[in-house]
Amino acid sequence: MSGKPKLHYFNGRGRMESIRWLLAAAGVEFEECFLETKDDLTKLQKDGSLLFQQVPMVEMDGMKMVQTRAILSYIAAKYNLYGKDLKERALIDMYVEAVIDLNELLMTHTFQPADKKEQHFATIVDKATNRYFPVYEKVLKDHGQDFLVGNRLSRADVQLLETLLMAEECKPDILVKFPLLQVIEWTLNGQ
Repeated sequence: MSGKPKLHYFNGRGRMESIRWLLAAAGVEFEECFLETKDDLTKLQKDGSLLFQQVPMVEMDGMKMVQTRAILSYIAAKYNLYGKDLKERALIDMYVEAVIDLNELLMTHTFQPADKKEQHFATIVDKATNRYFPVYEKVLKDHGQDFLVGNRLSRADVQLLETLLMAEECKPDILVKFPLLQVIEWTLNGQ
């Protein structure tokens, strides 16, 4: 199982998307193994590849890793995207956990019943613009760097960028009141 990491997931963003983004930020080529039928998933479950019987699953460094956060932590640590010390890792984890909370709201919007979509969208916009984005804006301002933690790219920056772009898909002007988030998005997206 050496060579390129193999990503096992459905042909869609979902929980695999952050893994794709982090590998891309690290400059790591990977192979996608899309589960196209229920039988594809069942085969992985029956052959023991899925420890908890669910995907995403990443084959890498002789392991069959499951659980998105564990996979992301491994990739971040392996490719030096996880801070220089425990304090930086704690900050990165803190920022990432909040990004994941917002990302979950964004990911589940598509699956809302038609009569709940408008309220769900309002909740996304409210939490993004009143809870999450102001914090990241303040962190960037107080830190005075181009990155959330330290002076180099980390897992937190990559996952924040992914979520910012998803939020803009829902509401293109959602970052209008957050100039530092606009700068980090422009800077990281241009790399």
